[in-house]
Amino acid sequence: MKYSSIALTAAFGVAMTGAAFAQDKTLTVGGYGGSFETLLKELVIPQFEKEHDVTISFVPGNSTENLARLQAQRSSQELDVVILDDGPMYQADALGFCAPLEDSEIKNDVYDIARLGDNSIGLGFVATGFTYNTEWFEREGWEPPSSWKDLTDPKFEGILSVPPISNTYGLHTLVMMARLNGGGENDIDPGFTAMTEEVAPNVLVFEPSSGKMSELFQSEEIALSIWGSGRTKSLADTGFPAAFAYPDEGAVALMIAACPVVDSDAPEEAQAFIDYLLDPEVQVKLADAIGAGPTNKNAELPENLAASLPYGDKIADLVAVDWDVINPLREEWTKRWAREVER
Repeated sequence: MKYSSIALTAAFGVAMTGAAFAQDKTLTVGGYGGSFETLLKELVIPQFEKEHDVTISFVPGNSTENLARLQAQRSSQELDVVILDDGPMYQADALGFCAPLEDSEIKNDVYDIARLGDNSIGLGFVATGFTYNTEWFEREGWEPPSSWKDLTDPKFEGILSVPPISNTYGLHTLVMMARLNGGGENDIDPGFTAMTEEVAPNVLVFEPSSGKMSELFQSEEIALSIWGSGRTKSLADTGFPAAFAYPDEGAVALMIAACPVVDSDAPEEAQAFIDYLLDPEVQVKLADAIGAGPTNKNAELPENLAASLPYGDKIADLVAVDWDVINPLREEWTKRWAREVER
């Protein structure tokens, strides 16, 4: 049987169009900028693209920005995968932006605390606790901070920084001060009383910016802050004498989390990319680049990372906050913080 040249040309064109379509499939991922974006673009994305015959378009932004992006694009989502802090991730899921996660073998290796629900999962642990200038503490003969109540110690007056409640580290501080004073997420009044009357008098500045916080340490305007283990690692990597201390009552778990976005036009690739980020080798890269402790139990960190990051036995001691209670109240708490704590 013979085909006309026109038919052959048409058939070839259809085949080429199909091939081009397959090769041009794009997976759009929203996540943090900075070192996280650099890590993904240099060490993670190229291999995934090769293995899955897909192009990844990365959209950088902090958690607030990418949550707002999901809300703005509700009727036609640009993102296929979104990576957020755990608090905003709970909001994204509650607002219906996250699709169900598919079961996979690698997810069975993830710590239970990192299973945020049916639609999202933790990619890395960051601990909220103390960052301090080790040389300053040695100079003064001070022991490393060991309790959330150390924030009220008069010796830290004017040399302490705590992020505001708009920052997750500040919110964690409020909740822990409430818990230590007989309250908690469902009774936040003791936290506001402690922050206003006992902690705020010691605070030089309620600093939200990680860059500015680093500057405050480097200029020796502060000796102590509430901050994340990953931020502390980044500061220490510059050669500054910074160390992270885990409070005896528990450092608070701040998780980097991911979810597949609803109505994705690349749903299989979205699920595969999240699993890829849970691979033990990729988890070690995340730990090294951004100071995130692995959520995969099988990831093995080198000694220098294991000593400072949430890892191994430290995971069991992390404290989780109740975002289902916090998120509906956060706007109200933010207004109250402005009136009472930072007045």
